[in-house]
Amino acid sequence: MAYEFRLPDLGEGLTEGEIARWLVSVGQEIAEDDPLVEVQTDKATVEIPSPAAGVVSRILVEEGDVVPVGTLLVVIGAETAPAQDGPNAHEHKEPRATPLVRRIAQDLGVELGSVAGSGPGGRITEEDVRAAAGVRRVIADHLARSHREVPAVTFVEECDFTAVDLARLLPLVLRATALSLREFPELNARLEGDEIVYLERYDLGLAVQTEQGLVVPVVRGCDTASLEELDAEVQRLAEAARAGTLLPEELRGSTFTVTSAGKLGGLLVTPLVNHPEVGILGVHRIGPRPVVRDDEVVVRQVGNVSVTFDHRVVDGARAAAFCLDVIGRIGS
Repeated sequence: MAYEFRLPDLGEGLTEGEIARWLVSVGQEIAEDDPLVEVQTDKATVEIPSPAAGVVSRILVEEGDVVPVGTLLVVIGAETAPAQDGPNAHEHKEPRATPLVRRIAQDLGVELGSVAGSGPGGRITEEDVRAAAGVRRVIADHLARSHREVPAVTFVEECDFTAVDLARLLPLVLRATALSLREFPELNARLEGDEIVYLERYDLGLAVQTEQGLVVPVVRGCDTASLEELDAEVQRLAEAARAGTLLPEELRGSTFTVTSAGKLGGLLVTPLVNHPEVGILGVHRIGPRPVVRDDEVVVRQVGNVSVTFDHRVVDGARAAAFCLDVIGRIGS
């Protein structure tokens, strides 16, 4: 006769538990009170003994699943089943995390659905949650300081993108920006107290919109990397940003930032300077516009390019010249 074993009430007001480790396998014969399964809660890991003797015929919940009290876990004593399957194992849609990790995520304000798990079977670990919280703190700190401290000014000019391969727009813009920064070093700098610190590396932040808000991963060495290398790194960082798997160090150390919201960019926005940087370049919506070429009106793919800058460090004329230099490199 089959015995259906369900997750018991573990006391102390606990309503769910994680199947941490099965101590038996399908087809194994066990005795009553033999170790059956380890269940982890936010308070402890509990080893549960088998309530009956017999052959383990089915295991319906996988290791790493978090299930409520009363969930059918295992069947003992029936005919041996061919596989460890069942509705609970395959229909489980919630993020896989222990009750302890769920509580930490709640305390830190992290939405588990936005975090990619690095544990077995995609399980979300405490380290995953704390890394996601670290990312959010870095972003919030930079934006808050920029809003409070930076006297920002924005320069805008049109750019003709007709000859540009828009599929490779971001790597092209990153490369053009880095090369122009070599000619305008005051934009590749930081203001530390009353001192301007000029940087000799060209590690550009790239603003990426995600479900959890804007994040700015860093593309290193934009002045020396090939367009193919920049394209691959942009895609990697963008995917990691949207999956919530960026590491805190991938958000630090940028010298200047580029932002492009594509079709959602509007004709013009004035992005915040990514503190402690002194400038940010924006590429806004690109589309067909009537323009004058050789005294004739023609349709070209045109978009606005802007530079928002810290006026304590950068003069307006220099910022304008920098923006025009970037535009010239993009269109060349």
